[in-house]
Amino acid sequence: MDRLDNTVRPYAWGSTTAIPRLLGAEPTGEPQAEMWMGAHPGAPSRTGRGTLAEVIDADPERELGAAAVAKFGPRLPFLLKLLAAGSPLSLQVHPDRAQAQAGYEDEERRGVPVTAPHRNYKDANHKPELICALTEFDGLCGFRDPLHAAQLLDGLGVDSLKPYVDLLHARPEEAALREVLTAVLTADPDETAHTVTETAAACDRLGGDYAPYAGIAHHYPGDPGVIAALLLNHVRLQPGEALYLGAGVPHAYLDGLGVEIMANSDNVLRCGLTPKHVDVPELLRIVRFEAADPGVLRPEAGPDDEEVYETPTDEFRLSRYVLPEGAPAHDLTLDAPQILLCTAGTVRAGEHDLTPGQSVFVPAGEKAEVWGTGTVFRATVVI
Repeated sequence: MDRLDNTVRPYAWGSTTAIPRLLGAEPTGEPQAEMWMGAHPGAPSRTGRGTLAEVIDADPERELGAAAVAKFGPRLPFLLKLLAAGSPLSLQVHPDRAQAQAGYEDEERRGVPVTAPHRNYKDANHKPELICALTEFDGLCGFRDPLHAAQLLDGLGVDSLKPYVDLLHARPEEAALREVLTAVLTADPDETAHTVTETAAACDRLGGDYAPYAGIAHHYPGDPGVIAALLLNHVRLQPGEALYLGAGVPHAYLDGLGVEIMANSDNVLRCGLTPKHVDVPELLRIVRFEAADPGVLRPEAGPDDEEVYETPTDEFRLSRYVLPEGAPAHDLTLDAPQILLCTAGTVRAGEHDLTPGQSVFVPAGEKAEVWGTGTVFRATVVI
């Protein structure tokens, strides 16, 4: 079992206080957006034996287990994070595995550098993800019903939104959502900026259901993603609740602190709320134009007090243990790799005392007992 020394990424949208508060540290004044736990080459966790990527590369079967290597290859198939949003992240979607493979091969064949700002596919993997709230957490997830979206847009009283309202009323669901998002993202930039300014003022004036979108517009003035965001469901998670984001589902995180887990991929197609490249034709090919309930997840009771967040993905499995004072030790030994993350209290994992924000990597088959008073999240795989 290895204690992990993890990198905090200072993305501009990050909260300046949430991660320091969890760690019991003084804020630096700089944004601290994500703490990465895993073997991703962008910022692998460090151990006493080298980086976690180096440790796994040296003996994949010992660290990951034969079954995990056979199923996922000789790499840790998930990335665990603490994510602290102080302002909205980009509105985005992720491809499924077949789309990622085809897109990656195409860009490789065309010689698009992996570091190029207009590159869409950094790898050939899909990127399902799960976010579990540690604080109240705001986000956007999936399309609203077109008639509900039309009602919301119409209620703003902005004349330049009326063509979108008409389209949402006049087409079947998939066609309506596709045509409106296409129109929003391909409109004249100057006209769009004017529409966004009027929309933001109306959202700010009306408040209520419109209030989150006024906040988005404050951070991204003139961005067409502000209008696109109005097509999506707004979700406010309470601590312990989660969202699963599958392929093709447009989403954005707005504010709050959570535990995020995802397949080990960098593939993101953006559709707004960002200064970065937006490839509209490729985006429209990947987005699933279907209205759906966001599907807030609550943990389901498993064996030995484990609370499991069920998802359709095998690359990761997230669960938690809420350990009351005086509870007996829990045996978490698995024939699969694990990362254990403390988010509250003080717990002991093997020989390591963990306080909030501290974590350990447990190789497959290694004895893993946990006890104490607090909360531990367990990240592993399904084999």
